[in-house]
Amino acid sequence: MHLKRWLTSIVAFPLVLFLIAEGGMPFVLLICFVCAVSLYEYFSIVFPETLKTSLISFLGILCGCLMILAASRKTSDIMFLVFAINYLSSAMICVFKAGQPLGSTEVMAKQVQGMVYIPLMLAFLVFLRLGEFGTIWVFYLLFIIFAGDVGAYYVGTYMGKHKLMPAVSPKKTIEGAAGGILANILVGSLINLYLPDLPWGLDMPRLPWPSAILFFITAGAMGQVGDLFESLFKRAANIKDSGKILPGHGGLLDRIDALLFAAPVAYFYKEFIFGF
Repeated sequence: MHLKRWLTSIVAFPLVLFLIAEGGMPFVLLICFVCAVSLYEYFSIVFPETLKTSLISFLGILCGCLMILAASRKTSDIMFLVFAINYLSSAMICVFKAGQPLGSTEVMAKQVQGMVYIPLMLAFLVFLRLGEFGTIWVFYLLFIIFAGDVGAYYVGTYMGKHKLMPAVSPKKTIEGAAGGILANILVGSLINLYLPDLPWGLDMPRLPWPSAILFFITAGAMGQVGDLFESLFKRAANIKDSGKILPGHGGLLDRIDALLFAAPVAYFYKEFIFGF
């Protein structure tokens, strides 16, 4: 399992970094792909077999990708218009399917929740990339979250004794959570320390240390909440992974669950605390 995890990371991570650095349409298409696959995995978790490929699921995937495309054009008004169209269309489907499983308001609630959970949160990653020093900020966030994930996994595996939230995720431990936060701080601090000297630094100044440390902790903590949030769905569905697209890692949603919650945090700090 450990070998598969590292082999997948070695193959996938450089490609992702290249597409982020490339920007433009390659980056947007990457996020659209992530959005579509993650939504399909989400619908596979929350919907029964007959609904995950239904019209309401297809509508969500289509509108999710359109929201990402709108975000890439810096047209947040169109992005929210697409979200509203999805909401109204889902309501119409449920109304006309009244009395059938697809007509349940619970189905619509789960679909709309998926639209907030995945494409809306991914849009903040797009906004990060489009802003000043966008490439650096996306790299920054990815490395911090990846470090926290690795730190939590290995500290929890070898040192974990006290359960964090057994009702949500039985294997997660307090020690693992602490190890993840320490990894967030360590990697974030190293990047911040050597930022002006890095080849992709592009003249971005160091972040002020007190606010930077708070950013690393907040992003890491929200990333862990995102991980636990996805675990709620998987536990209710009695499954271990959201999918099998990534050997050793499970589904794509399993890999971005922390990023979904950390991206808005990074955008907030960038725009309103650091002022970039």
